[in-house]
Amino acid sequence: MKRSDFLKNGSLLVGGSLLSSKLAANESTTSTQTMTSANQPFKLDYAPHQGMFSATAGKNFLDEIKYMHELGFRSIEDNGMPGRSVEDQKKAGDLLAKLGMRMGVFVVPKGGNGANTLAAGKHEHIDVFLKGCRDSVEIAKRCNAKWVTVVPGDYARNLPLGVQTANVIEGLKRGAEIFEPHGITMVLEPLSDTPDLFLRFTDQTYEICKAVDSPSCKILYDAYHQQKNEGNLINLMNLCWSEIAYIQVGDNPGRKEPTTGEINYKNVFKWLYEKGYKGIVGMEHGMSKGGKEGETALVKAYREVDSF
Repeated sequence: MKRSDFLKNGSLLVGGSLLSSKLAANESTTSTQTMTSANQPFKLDYAPHQGMFSATAGKNFLDEIKYMHELGFRSIEDNGMPGRSVEDQKKAGDLLAKLGMRMGVFVVPKGGNGANTLAAGKHEHIDVFLKGCRDSVEIAKRCNAKWVTVVPGDYARNLPLGVQTANVIEGLKRGAEIFEPHGITMVLEPLSDTPDLFLRFTDQTYEICKAVDSPSCKILYDAYHQQKNEGNLINLMNLCWSEIAYIQVGDNPGRKEPTTGEINYKNVFKWLYEKGYKGIVGMEHGMSKGGKEGETALVKAYREVDSF
């Protein structure tokens, strides 16, 4: 082989190797950037609950919280926190603090959504509620919670509606007095589960919060329930905005993740973002698919509706 041909072929080999290395490096960088981008925090602060990622992370609550953080979530919800041991409540709180995550709502223990209704104005019902409030303060301290869910209970149909409303307001005022010194907000949730429940509509809840007149008594606006009860989501949120402190979601029908039903969550979330909402958006729903496939679909759905 001529020396000139040898040098020429050698240059081609070296150049080809350098090009291949550069392409490989670029592909690796692109892949890493894609993974990093996929796991970035969302624009809004969506909060999953235990079980949503157990197929991948396992059934240990703390392991699942760590995995949620890896996926880009920065808050959790846990309605059943009062049922966990004191030790487990503290462990969850410590881990959330370490990861820079927030604790969303848990439910004030008062015996169920319809039970011990404040609408009846009975002392025994009020006592159960107030004990639940005091217990919730201690639970909140352990897990760093700032919001707790309250459902006032069923209608007391033997009483005029105005009297029932006044009874609920008076009971909630006493609950607010317990929470105020600790900077905890009880968020009242109007529900669609049954027409027997006293609290069902956004404007009704707004009126009650205005009457209680406390920073510790605000609205938990669950778009799933309000789509069923009244619709007109964005307009009613806007009208009642000063009293809304917490948001929950679930698509309708089915109460599964966004994109599985009729609610245009991309528009709703865009509105919340432009409104300047910095609170938590609780993922208060089931999943359309099971296992790891369902977990992947869940994250994909939230990435989609968060891409406004």
